[in-house]
Amino acid sequence: MSVVIRMARAGTKKRPFYHVVVADSRYPRDGRFIERLGYFNPLLPKDKKERLVVDFEKIKAWLAKGAQPSDRVSRFLDAEGIKKREPRKNPEKAIPRKQRKANAEEAAKQAAAAPKPAPAA
Repeated sequence: MSVVIRMARAGTKKRPFYHVVVADSRYPRDGRFIERLGYFNPLLPKDKKERLVVDFEKIKAWLAKGAQPSDRVSRFLDAEGIKKREPRKNPEKAIPRKQRKANAEEAAKQAAAAPKPAPAA
């Protein structure tokens, strides 16, 4: 059984509110869970401490048992200093599309302007 620490959506339409839960990875997102660890309210400003209320001691215990945090939960853990999050590895995504296109055109011009070696006879 693989156990994950993830967020389960609660709240109404267009008013999201998430519970941070420990669940079996096979269970539905908003379905059955093993334990509720806290909550996350994305509608509050980032500087309010009520935005994220989680029992980090319980999270540490679940991580010691082998639970894997979801990407969003791992961001919370990284901000708290509990578990280091690995950086994403998609350097193209960080560059705006217009700039990527300009870079590709410039590289094509440089490749065309580069002198070609003379064939050996």
